[in-house]
This record gives sequence, structure tokens and C-alpha cells, in this order.
Amino acid sequence: MILEMKVPSPGESIKEVEIATWLVQDGDYVEKDQAIAEVDSDKATLELPAEASGIITLKAEEGDAVAVGAVVCLIDTAAAKPEGSAPAPAAAPVAEALKAAPAPVAAAPAATYASGTPSPAARKILDEKNIAPASVTGTGKDGRITKDDAVNATPSMGTPTGGSRGSERTKLSMLRRKVAERLVAAKNETAMLTTFNEVNMTPINLIRNEYKEAFKAKHAGVGLGYMSFFTKAVTRALKLYPDVNSMMDGDYKIAYDFCDISIAVSGPKGLMVPVVRNAENLTFRGVEADIKRLAIRARDGQITVDDMTGGTFTITNGGVFGSMLSTPIINPPQSGILGMHNIIERPIAVNGKVEIHPMMYVALSYDHRIIDGRESVGFLVAVKEALENPMELLLDNNPKKAFEL
Repeated sequence: MILEMKVPSPGESIKEVEIATWLVQDGDYVEKDQAIAEVDSDKATLELPAEASGIITLKAEEGDAVAVGAVVCLIDTAAAKPEGSAPAPAAAPVAEALKAAPAPVAAAPAATYASGTPSPAARKILDEKNIAPASVTGTGKDGRITKDDAVNATPSMGTPTGGSRGSERTKLSMLRRKVAERLVAAKNETAMLTTFNEVNMTPINLIRNEYKEAFKAKHAGVGLGYMSFFTKAVTRALKLYPDVNSMMDGDYKIAYDFCDISIAVSGPKGLMVPVVRNAENLTFRGVEADIKRLAIRARDGQITVDDMTGGTFTITNGGVFGSMLSTPIINPPQSGILGMHNIIERPIAVNGKVEIHPMMYVALSYDHRIIDGRESVGFLVAVKEALENPMELLLDNNPKKAFEL
């Protein structure tokens, strides 16, 4: 029996996928539920499992765009699983001798007075291009430089160093092309503006240093990182400035009374933005555990469309890569994104004295069509206040209770 395997729907509104990689070869025997291909949609990369065991015949090439519901391969379920291949017969003595014998080397053509000498027409062209004849390989008789050689010759861009000068042209994945399309759309279709501030991370560092070991021991290896503090600070600020937690929909504004926070993470296929749902209701442990779960799924290529659908606000951390300051691009259709950056010890004025503290620049990019300057600046100041006074504003002066210790 020949089974036709069709492209399943990865999610609502997705009409086609792209064959990213075949994990098997045409004619291979595959087992049921074995991953046979990776397919890209404009939202995620998914594995395609075999629906039955048998010999597979591929009906699409890597890089092909295939409509949802189209046949991508055939599986002959009646085919028996092949036994291990028998060892190859010993080679005949004559064949072995031929294999061992060195291949004949073609004699190089003898050099003559014509080698490297341009024809009169070729010399005129090379002089006009300011190209030395010695830098051109002649293809004419006895190595003479012909007119075509001179026409096709290009001037040197510098002294050759002997290093590699290769290049490679590869097609972007469907997911990467969609990300590029959305980023360009965000720049072109929104009135994007960025406001900046800085945060003294000393209070958070003191709290983490005191409680992170107990937190990790109590919560089965879940660490107490910076992301839970930033997520809690963001959800608090979104409640104070709800316009930042809203979106444009034509002539209407959609406001949300919940905070689904998209967290930008780096995966093997590029940047992913899985969503932490109802982050305003999660504890520190809940935020850290959910971020860890989503980051592992992104790293292992198991992120799904549902994991990345929705989101009312985004947090991205360029600091893990060493970024000191940047202007993050809005993740449409959202209206705001908070950029975190690296922490550097800098001298600042504290109560009239110069002190050195671990400082972080933060940036809020927002859609000015729906968020005014007062709301954007107020939101970022509220985030700063919470991060610089976490004991009172985030932990309710009871860190053991907040951390569930």
C-alpha cells in the first residue's frame, strides 16, 4: 500500500510551508513517527514525523514552498525492512593494482615567447584598464592573451594575500524572511520612537546574592535571574500606564487587562519571541520557570506557533551579547518593547558623592500613534523605580514570601 503524506496545518492562517531539511534520503526505510523532515512556516520550524513504516519516496526538494495539504512524500508500507548490506566482494588483483597505481599526470604545456603576451587589440584594452599583462592568464595559442581575455579581465582590488576569497549564497528560511518582513513593516508602518533611562542594579544584585542559592535549591534548579525582576517591574508599569499595553487596529485601540509578555530568545533558527501568559499573576518562581521552559524549547527547535502567538508587550535582552545601548524594534502588532543591556560598573552621583555602581541602560521603543510621550516616559520611569526599589515595590518587603522560600 502506498501512503501519501501531506503537509499538516501548523496553525491557523498558515497556507504554505517550506521544506527546510530532509532528514532522510529518497529510498530510505523509515519507521513510524520517525522525524523525516524539518519544515519552516512563517512562525516556527516544525518536525514532520512519518505516518507509517516503509520505503519513502520524496516528492519535494529542500527549499520548495509547499501548500498545506499537498503531498510531500510517499511511503510504501508493504515494503519489508531491508537487512544489513553484505560486505563488498574482494577486488580482483588486477583491479587492486590499478587502484594503487598513481594516476598519470598530464604534461604541462611548454612555455614559449607567446605565453603571457597580449595581442595588439588585447594590449590596447589592458592599457585602457590599467591592467598589467602579467596579471592575466592567456587562453590563446601557446598562452597568448586574447582580446576576450582582456575584455574579461578585472583590475586588482589590492595585493593578493593568498587568503580565502570565497562566498556563499543561501536562501533565508521562511521564518527568517517573515521576521525580516515584520521588522521592515514595523519601521515603515508605525511612528516608532525610543526613550532611554538607566538603572542602578545594586539593590537587585544584593537581593540575588542573598537568596539565589536558596531559591535554586528550593525550586528544583530554577535560577533567580534578572528576567523575573524585569518582568514583574514591567507588569507593574503596564498597570500604571495601560496605553503601553494596547494595540492599534485600524481606527480602533485595543486595550488589554492582562499582560502576556513576549520574551525574545535566541534559537538555532534565529530570534524567537515566545510568550509568558498572564505574567502579572505569576510569582518570581513562575516567571523564571516559564522562561526557562520556553528557552529550552527554542534551543531544541521545539517551539510551536502557539508558544509565540499573541503577546501584548515584549522584553528583549541584548545585554547577554554585550550590547551597551540599542533601539529595539517594536514587535507588531504590539505597541511597545523594552530593551535591556549589559551591566557595567560606572561612577554616578549618590547623595552628592561619587560612587561606583553596576549600571544598566534601558530603552523603550513605542508606537507614538497610540502612546504619548507622557505615558512612554512615565512607564520607563516606573520600571526604573521598581528595579531600584525592588524590596518595597516588587517584594512587598518580604522576599522569603515573594520567592516562596
